[in-house]
Amino acid sequence: MKMLDLHKQGTAALPKWLESLGISRELQKSYRKNGWLETVGPGAFKRSGEPVTWQGGLYSIQQQAKLPIHAGALTALSLQGFAHYFRMTEETVFLFSPLQTILPRWFKNHLWGYPVQHIKTSLLPEELGLTSHEEKNFAITISAPERAILECLYLAPAKLDLMECYHLVEGLSNLRPKLIQELLEKCSSVKVKRLFLYMAHKAQHQWLTFVDQKKIDVGKGDRSVVKGGVYNSDFHISIPKELA
Repeated sequence: MKMLDLHKQGTAALPKWLESLGISRELQKSYRKNGWLETVGPGAFKRSGEPVTWQGGLYSIQQQAKLPIHAGALTALSLQGFAHYFRMTEETVFLFSPLQTILPRWFKNHLWGYPVQHIKTSLLPEELGLTSHEEKNFAITISAPERAILECLYLAPAKLDLMECYHLVEGLSNLRPKLIQELLEKCSSVKVKRLFLYMAHKAQHQWLTFVDQKKIDVGKGDRSVVKGGVYNSDFHISIPKELA
């Protein structure tokens, strides 16, 4: 069976993809009837008895549905070993995409064991700062650390704690200045750029000396990141007392 050869263990199989392999909708129905396929949700199947993780679901979204959705922010940092000891609360899976992208219903409604948040944003160019992450049987596209930390700051303080973000920045001692430069020049959020530069300065990272900050547009005027925060005159932002 062609599907069995091409199917990556632990991933979902989407009806259109199965059709592209010559497995018609009728045949898909009979595979289900015969117990070879089970549904993951409306619009997705899996091999019977084979568990599918959220990573396996994301693989199918990226490779079969060809949707520009990637794992980002804290999720991407965790997968790359940068965030494992900071989490006190339940791990949320953060998926990022351009504004008009719709997360398929089967993925949204499936119980993955983790809450999933789909963040639609024009924060950064779609392809910039992404990397391939190897799972056991397949690879998924996620944010490289340089992009992921900017996505974390985009989610702070509403969805992520600013002190947690600072601890993450502290641990990122090997970021690539060239990529940081490009990301910051193309980042659409003044808040994110100011917070990142403030935290990188505070952490005294070596790579920051290779970033040309004059080329980064940090906007004009003051920005309040939190209510009742401490004002920092270098970066014109109000930040939590514990971060100052």
